[in-house]
Amino acid sequence: MVLDAARPLWLGRPPGTPLTLAVVSLTWLRALSAPDRRALAGRHLTQEEAAFGAALPVPKRRTEWLAGRLALKSAVRAHQRYRLRCAATPGGRLPVRTLADGLRAGKPYVAAPVEVALTHAGDFAVAACGPRPVGVDLERHRTVMPYLARLLTVPDGPGTERLRRMPLTLRWAAKEAVLKHYGFGLRIGGGAREVELTGWAHDGRFTWRPSAALADHLPYDGGRTVCLAQDIDNYSFAMVWQT
Repeated sequence: MVLDAARPLWLGRPPGTPLTLAVVSLTWLRALSAPDRRALAGRHLTQEEAAFGAALPVPKRRTEWLAGRLALKSAVRAHQRYRLRCAATPGGRLPVRTLADGLRAGKPYVAAPVEVALTHAGDFAVAACGPRPVGVDLERHRTVMPYLARLLTVPDGPGTERLRRMPLTLRWAAKEAVLKHYGFGLRIGGGAREVELTGWAHDGRFTWRPSAALADHLPYDGGRTVCLAQDIDNYSFAMVWQT
């Protein structure tokens, strides 16, 4: 994945995965004039989406929201073209909606045979699209507050040497990606405490186990999850997908 603030849109299909990723630069969006931004929204959003985005009162939130919708639609359209080998649905006819209720409230979805996920951090919005559930999280490198550092501590034990060298922001991204994969975010019990990291390999793949509280909510459909966490420039990125 490429994180380049000067690049409006990056699209990619990570090797060995069924996923399509899209990265939208918030730096690019912020530099657009108001007329250019409205024209962009008119090309890629439904009328309902454009009205909702324009009504958001905080400029920062408006930019992040637009970047997220552009990233999600770009990921889905690219997935349709290159993975599904079908015509891409125009953005104006591809509304992105979110679940309204329950533990998965806020999880995005589209009216297509795909699953999507979204994350924002710093100068980027990153979306993923795949045939089965997927979760992604992007975190900008930063000094972690003591409370969060304690939450991310890895206990001493056999086989944890490399995991203890995992940057704290990367541990956080990994836990968030797991929870987003299931659509929970931080709503289950103690949030990130409900995901215990158990290993981190040299290729970036990580393993984890759920707390009892989280396990009670996990579906079982026979699928296997693949978990990947890595640092990219000044960011930590993690994604979890189902095979």
